[in-house]
Amino acid sequence: MTLGGLPYQMETHRSTHSIAGTFGASAAAGCAAGLNAQQMRWLLDYSSQQASGIVAWQRDTDHIEKSLVFAGMPARNGVSAVLLIQLGGTGVEDVFTGADNFLMAFSPKADPAQLLDKLGERFEVTRTNIKKWTVGSPIQAPLDAVENIRKRRPFEADQLKKLTVRVATSEAKTVNNREMPDICMQHMMAVMLIDKTASFAAAHDKPRMKDPAVLRQRAKVEMIPDEELERQYPKRETIVELTLNDGTRLTERVDAVRGTAENPMPREEVVAKCRDLMTPMLGAPKCDKLIESVLNLEKVKNIREFRPLLQRA
Repeated sequence: MTLGGLPYQMETHRSTHSIAGTFGASAAAGCAAGLNAQQMRWLLDYSSQQASGIVAWQRDTDHIEKSLVFAGMPARNGVSAVLLIQLGGTGVEDVFTGADNFLMAFSPKADPAQLLDKLGERFEVTRTNIKKWTVGSPIQAPLDAVENIRKRRPFEADQLKKLTVRVATSEAKTVNNREMPDICMQHMMAVMLIDKTASFAAAHDKPRMKDPAVLRQRAKVEMIPDEELERQYPKRETIVELTLNDGTRLTERVDAVRGTAENPMPREEVVAKCRDLMTPMLGAPKCDKLIESVLNLEKVKNIREFRPLLQRA
């Protein structure tokens, strides 16, 4: 927010995901290591030196680079900075002010006041968005809409005659008939119609894009770029209209995507997503233990307890 948020990323081609992530990981590692105030100042300096990342990750169609940019690299950077300081490393005490400071280097138009805005009052973690569905962001609201409609009026895929999805014009470009299943609006809506959910496995099953059953449902899906919804961007709103074979018409507008701060998931939905993602890699018993440990993080005496829980089964 200090640098300028999404407009900053668009103007500079730097990835705010990795820049913010590096500072967040460093803060977490510094707290876990019990650094004092002086060491925390140096930690901010070391974080500034390691802040990096460009938005080229968006061109990686396998979405593997994102794991490095969003999480892997920031986590590594934060831990590395703390270890160096624990070994006696020193640095600049005021990296956000003075000559050649971080803000001058990254964004001369930055608003330094944002660094202290409601400090100790507003906690950004409470405004965190967690995707319910493991698909491209513009597809989140349409999946929500179909799920909401089905709760009111259950129907089977073969009972559907037509499905229309309206999204912001800029969003439509990102997800229109893409070659990647998790970024293709038409494909994921077809999967949702058949499976009544959108699992990680289904969203990354590329061969299924040629499945005749999926293609039959996909042919019913029409996506319409909507100028009214474009004016609401970056809020990802949608209007979904369903027409059943018997003539029934059902409509759902989603103004707040499930999992956003405006419409947060309850704990059981977050846990359900974690199980879907982690069980195939860790196994059910280890996944259960990891979830239990994270939800009781305050009682964990040593962070090393997590290491065996994060290793593949």
